[in-house]
Amino acid sequence: MDRRKLILSGAAVGLSTVATEALARQSRYSEQLPPPQPIGPASPAPSDPYASPSPPVARDAYASPPPSPAPASNGNTPAYDTGRAQTYSADEMIRATSDFLGVTAESAGAAIEKIFKDKGQPTAYIAGEEGSGAFVAGLRYGRGLLYMKGRPTLETFWQGPSIGWDWGGNASRVFTLCYNLQYPDAIYRRFPGVEGSAYLIGGLGVNYQKADDITLAPIRAGVGLRLGANVGYLGYSRKRRWMPL
Repeated sequence: MDRRKLILSGAAVGLSTVATEALARQSRYSEQLPPPQPIGPASPAPSDPYASPSPPVARDAYASPPPSPAPASNGNTPAYDTGRAQTYSADEMIRATSDFLGVTAESAGAAIEKIFKDKGQPTAYIAGEEGSGAFVAGLRYGRGLLYMKGRPTLETFWQGPSIGWDWGGNASRVFTLCYNLQYPDAIYRRFPGVEGSAYLIGGLGVNYQKADDITLAPIRAGVGLRLGANVGYLGYSRKRRWMPL
């Protein structure tokens, strides 16, 4: 009886060892296999029985990649929204400029036509007011609303030094066309004036400001209209700042 138990016990141990080794081999074999491939549509049966079947087409092989996430803000750079901005037509800008600045459609059209010829269609515009005054050197402060298609209206402020032969003071309305501004928050930075870009057309003053690939084209009208060299900069911010430097 004891001998029979010993035989059965030995057989059980042997089977356990064999099963353990088999599982270990299966695990090692599975690790060596390549990961499963995406299932594609079935390949059509070849007409030639000796021809090699065409490889399966991976699913969504031509699908567009997912959109890149918006850049994270580190406290020094603005936090951007996602999406690409729509543009405004010349007719839209002529009407808006004429209504806001209180000038004729002919005057607004002359200025808009020149800017569109230089820069094309804008992605946003700012309608606001500013006050400034200087001889040789001065300051400029403003406040307005930023408009973009499909996005909420955003209040913005700007301030900065204006250096050049700028005579007198003014309190005027300003209508600014924004180019390549894809995200509202991207306006919050310094925009140096482009030297030599100021001109007077149709009774309106226009000059360009540029930072990276974003260009602003302010159109000004009002008492004491100033052109000058305007080689200073304007810094745009969410809140009013009284220290432009």
